[in-house]
Amino acid sequence: MENTEQPRSISGSMQSPRSPPSSQPYLSVSVSDPVKLGNGVQSYISYRVITKTNFPEYQGPEKIVIRRYSDFVWLRDRLSEKYKGIFIPPLPEKSAVEKFRFSAEFIEMRRAALDIFVNRIALHPELQQSEDLRTFLQADEETMERFRFQETGIFMKKPADLMQMFRDVQSKVSDAVLGKEKPVEETTPEYEKLKHYVFELENHLSEAQKHAYRLVKRHRELGQSLLDFGKAVKLLGACEGEPTGKAFSDLGTKSELLSIKLQKEAQQVLMNFEEPLKDYVRYVQSIKATIAERGTAFKQHCELAETTKLKEINLDKLMLTRSDKVGEAEIEYREIKAESEEATRRFERIVKRMNEEIVRFQEQKTEEMGVAFHQFAKGQARLANGIADAWRALLPKLEASSSV
Repeated sequence: MENTEQPRSISGSMQSPRSPPSSQPYLSVSVSDPVKLGNGVQSYISYRVITKTNFPEYQGPEKIVIRRYSDFVWLRDRLSEKYKGIFIPPLPEKSAVEKFRFSAEFIEMRRAALDIFVNRIALHPELQQSEDLRTFLQADEETMERFRFQETGIFMKKPADLMQMFRDVQSKVSDAVLGKEKPVEETTPEYEKLKHYVFELENHLSEAQKHAYRLVKRHRELGQSLLDFGKAVKLLGACEGEPTGKAFSDLGTKSELLSIKLQKEAQQVLMNFEEPLKDYVRYVQSIKATIAERGTAFKQHCELAETTKLKEINLDKLMLTRSDKVGEAEIEYREIKAESEEATRRFERIVKRMNEEIVRFQEQKTEEMGVAFHQFAKGQARLANGIADAWRALLPKLEASSSV
């Protein structure tokens, strides 16, 4: 099912515009106030989702609802099903490690990622028109829960659809065993270029994210080492007389303060540098899923076009021989031709959307990665200057102590 409404452009960056201008159409969303609910394995985090908009199809200028992670998953699944060819924004991964699930750091990282996720949808010219987005942003919790627990995927298919699915799988297995299977793949230069770009981008982003993780770890380890060193030097100073003891105590205190500075900077690098890189690794995986959908659509388009030709040839033969099966063959031909034309339109729609999406993605990536690298460089400069100033201020005291 495709959305046919005309897209509406809105202003703002990829982050939530908290005070949008009322003179222009806008849809602004914020995800805040994570709260742990439930006990044991049934526990989960809920979030306040605040929507501000002047879109006429919404219930009012502001709406506040409570949502949980599975509600965001529902929204993404619905959009993925209905908007083939669009790069649906990624969700943060769900922690499989229980001890990290409710840590303050993990909860804040997820909240920030969910905020980015829903605002990317709200700012997308097609996705912002989705009825499912309106449901997500406006429905009460009971209604949202009912939608979330509706059966989806394979279990929503009719028995006839399931039988056809199993026949298709059986046919493909037979063809593979008999050596008949021939891959049907799109090979245009533009498509090959797109795939090469996406796979190369994923490799480079993954490598950068891996080193960002190591950098965060290094800052934290150095901060802990300075903290331990500071405590040890203070104890050493307590055994010494003046002025050596005082100098050692000052050295220990300064080490502890620098430890705090390093830990804070490690957190900043994590949130403003490593997480954006990780987010874009997930985003590229979403693009790869869209590429796979395009491949499936192309294969269906080719197979149905071939089947249509065969049906047409068969119909021509029956008409020449004036067979009594002409009427039945004509019906089959018209049905498969209509199905083939729809498959062609579906494939062409995906191609058109992907061409538009890759431009949007590259512009967005340039802007957001530019911000991330700028924040990283500023933080490292601030940290280096702070450490240098701290040690520089301590030098006169240590020099005075050593000259006594």
